[in-house]
Formats: sequence, structure tokens, C-alpha cells
Amino acid sequence: QVQLVESGGGLVQPGGSLRLSCAASGSIFSVNVMGWYRLAPGKQRELVAAITSGGSTNYADSVKGRFTISRDNAKNTVYLQMNSLKPEDTAAYYCYARIVAVRTKPDESYWGQGTQVTVSS
Repeated sequence: QVQLVESGGGLVQPGGSLRLSCAASGSIFSVNVMGWYRLAPGKQRELVAAITSGGSTNYADSVKGRFTISRDNAKNTVYLQMNSLKPEDTAAYYCYARIVAVRTKPDESYWGQGTQVTVSS
């Protein structure tokens, strides 16, 4: 069984920083793409950032230059460093990963439980 456990959300003032972490654990053969989505009230789910096992990254235009995604393959952990936060970054942030649990089967999507990020003065 595979689990994704997130940490690092909270309340921060505009212009501040937060770092989210997400660790995958359980029966894992390999981890392919890892990333973060966010969901704000009244808005559609948005892909914030993603990173492949080789380190290639992809960002939403709204966070480019402010957010940095990284990962530690040895720990099956992905991080999201969020700087210069704005009130419009307020949302529930969900970690996801494409994981091969069994060597002979294709990868599947797994999701974390979500962590709230609130940017407010």
C-alpha cells in the first residue's frame, strides 16, 4: 500500500515563504512524476508544479519565478518552496505522484491528503 504524506502548510503574510514536503511510502518499486496541485474555493484545480525522476520541471505561469519544486529520489520526497506568496496563492495544496508499486505493472496516480496554505495579513 502506498501513502503520500504532506506537511508544511499554514498561515503566512503576503510576501512570505513556506516550504511544503510530501513523502511517498509503502510498497514502492519506482516513482515517476511527482508534483503539486492546488484547489481554491470557486476555482478549478490547478497544476502548480511537477518534476520528473530525472529532474525536469514544469510550472504554472502564475508561480514561475516564485515557486521552486525539487525532489529527493532516495527519500521518495518532493518539496515545493514557495516565496513571495500572494493572497491568490491561498488554496489547499495536494501532492501527487505516479508510482510503480509492482515492477510488472504500469504506474498509477496517488494523492496526498492536502495541506492548507493561507496567505493573509
